Amino acid sequence: NEGVAVLCACTAGGRVRFVTDSTYITIKCIAPKFGVMPHMPVVGTLGCALYANGKFVGMYTPDPYSAMTAETQIEYDGIRYFDGKEKIIELYLPLYGGVKELYIGVKKGSSLKPAPAYACKAPIVFYGSSITQGGCASRPGNDYISHLSRWLNADVLNLGFSGSARAEKEMMDYLAGLNASVFVLDYDHNAPTKEHLENTHYALYETIRARHQNTPILMMSKPNFDADIEGNSARREVIYNTFQKAKANGDENVYFIDGQTLFQDKDRDGCTVDGCHPNDLGFYRMAETVYPVLKTLLQ
Repeated sequence: NEGVAVLCACTAGGRVRFVTDSTYITIKCIAPKFGVMPHMPVVGTLGCALYANGKFVGMYTPDPYSAMTAETQIEYDGIRYFDGKEKIIELYLPLYGGVKELYIGVKKGSSLKPAPAYACKAPIVFYGSSITQGGCASRPGNDYISHLSRWLNADVLNLGFSGSARAEKEMMDYLAGLNASVFVLDYDHNAPTKEHLENTHYALYETIRARHQNTPILMMSKPNFDADIEGNSARREVIYNTFQKAKANGDENVYFIDGQTLFQDKDRDGCTVDGCHPNDLGFYRMAETVYPVLKTLLQ
């Protein structure tokens, strides 16, 4: 649909990885114009986050005024300094805006090597909503999928489509054509009604399972359960019914996480920006809840 046509250019989940002993990493990024959102900082929608050996180092981000007034594209640059010891560098790309051109600089004469391979051969594929995409993490790397990638040493493919993940037939076929270590189905939020979820959820599972008979499939319901307990309970039941039907048909490689558990118990009301989209605390708790399940599935 039109939303997917726009959102497919977003770089959520994109990373550049390499090993270097350079004493600095500098970048220049040219990005297409992307509207400033009221519930998510520019540093999250348009910035690039730098990690070294799995730890956050700093941000490269456009000036907010430039982001708001740009006509067609945004340009920004920056530099971060290091001690000259060899490190695994990861540059997380913007969660929304995308990248047209990206230049990365290291000190002349420093080493430059490929990053080590991930622990699993195929990525974990996540399909879902704006929450899957990373809204509204304060910066790239703080969304729940990026946490899981680092904790599991696993490649990930973020197919989160803000407002537009509705398990269209074309997306079902596309997902089924991917090679994955695990499929995570997390599109509860974007199914416009419970009836739409009923008409598509088991069909999505069946489409993937027909092509991937032994790949684990993890199903999740939405995390902001408390916003509409009655409605979200009904939607959760649809997803749980897919899980139960698959199990009844002999599928022993299908799994379910109740979205009500994703924000855990303490200060649940502090886990979102707007009652819907997780903040950094919400994403961290989501990652904590999903991590042990995926860890088991990848062993």
